[in-house]
Amino acid sequence: MRLRFWPQSLFGRLIAATVIGVLLAQTASLYLVARNEQRIVTQVTTRLWARRISEITFMLTQLPARQRALVVRRLRANGGFGPIGPMRWRAGGMPLRAPLPPGARPPRRSRWLFVHWAMRGRLTGLHIRLPFPSDSRALLMQRLRSELGGAYRVGLLPTLSATGTAIRVSPPLSGPLGQTAGFFDVQVSGPGSPALVFRVARLSPSVPLPPRLLLNLTLLVLVLIAALYVATRGITRPLSRLARAAETIGRGERAPPLPVQGARELRDAARAFNTMQERLHRYLDSRTGVLAAMSHDLKTPLTRLRLQVETLIDDAALRDRLGRELDEMESLVRGALALFRGLDEQEAIEPLDVDALIESVRHGFAEMGHEVSVTGHSGGPFPGRPQALKRCLTNLVSNAVKFGERAHIEVHDGAALRIVVSDAGPGIPQESLERVFEPFFRLESSRNRDTGGTGLGLSIARDVAQAHGGTLRLRNRPQGGLEAELRMPRR
Repeated sequence: MRLRFWPQSLFGRLIAATVIGVLLAQTASLYLVARNEQRIVTQVTTRLWARRISEITFMLTQLPARQRALVVRRLRANGGFGPIGPMRWRAGGMPLRAPLPPGARPPRRSRWLFVHWAMRGRLTGLHIRLPFPSDSRALLMQRLRSELGGAYRVGLLPTLSATGTAIRVSPPLSGPLGQTAGFFDVQVSGPGSPALVFRVARLSPSVPLPPRLLLNLTLLVLVLIAALYVATRGITRPLSRLARAAETIGRGERAPPLPVQGARELRDAARAFNTMQERLHRYLDSRTGVLAAMSHDLKTPLTRLRLQVETLIDDAALRDRLGRELDEMESLVRGALALFRGLDEQEAIEPLDVDALIESVRHGFAEMGHEVSVTGHSGGPFPGRPQALKRCLTNLVSNAVKFGERAHIEVHDGAALRIVVSDAGPGIPQESLERVFEPFFRLESSRNRDTGGTGLGLSIARDVAQAHGGTLRLRNRPQGGLEAELRMPRR
């Protein structure tokens, strides 16, 4: 099944396949990097959390009960420990600044500093985050049990109140890596002391990808496309020239030799194509020349034989029978010469009026008393060889009026010029629809002998169609008769 959006050209497919491969490789690399980063952040964060909670627990356990209760109230009110160390907090949640030394002036705020922090916030919001499952809570509980020992019991509690009930332990990291997704409470109870509740932030289940990394990936893809464009054009351009030259040979024309340049494989292909074209044309020229000379030279002895039959033979019946044999031989010779003329490449290609050409063919047969009708019109001049196309249409219409009583010509124009010649005859057996294009092939020798046919008309017509880059096909009509379709592309 052909993919709808997949490029059809070799150049497009090379670019698309390489870019997709690079994107998949980079995506896999980003996934592994982000996964490793998330694992490192989780391990470092839970280790620091466990260490802080155990230090606070051991410190409070050694204090007297009254002093311990006072310190716990202060820790709950001040917000515990921040990302870098102890931090004092107001009741409203804003951090208190450290007192300035005597005589020092407060720093002057600048609007550029405000713009800097605003832009930093915007850039932080541009991070693309990859979701990963996090096991930070289980890992924290494991580390706490290891740090505190078996004398302390550790458990998880649901977060019931936002403030005032637990000692807050802030994430040890700041920025995109330290983003949180809610809180959970950890209860630590030891021998001879009341239970302590610590509020721990849930780590975000996603890992951020910095915009610079995505920018680098975009630049890599653009540079790769530019490099591939230069490399693949050196491959696809010679292949396109090779395809055009092969199409030219398929039309029976002579293509100029291909330039031998490019990669080694392309140079070998160009040399092989040039050698093949030279040998092919040399063979065709020699064969055509020999057969044309033989056909032309046969006309002289045939003429002498006809004179001898008419002058030396007195029996009228024998003379008539030999005359018919000589007529058939002359017909074969004329057909062979017509075939070689149909293969002649000397006629120039020029814009021709297809409607006028078809009308001249129709008028010629109408003067001979045959019924030929025409429907449809061409969309404009068609580049072709006038005499060759006229010979092709004449052969098709001649077969239609000989074996189908009348001929009908339909003209359809578009991306390709289609000329359909149909008749009302008996048609052709299905197994012989292709064999009738072979030179000198005749379905019924007696009928062709009576009508003067040689079995070369359809062969000449197909050669002319192929010389114009087109095709000629025969098919039997369901309602009876034969239909010949001549299709020639306009490009």
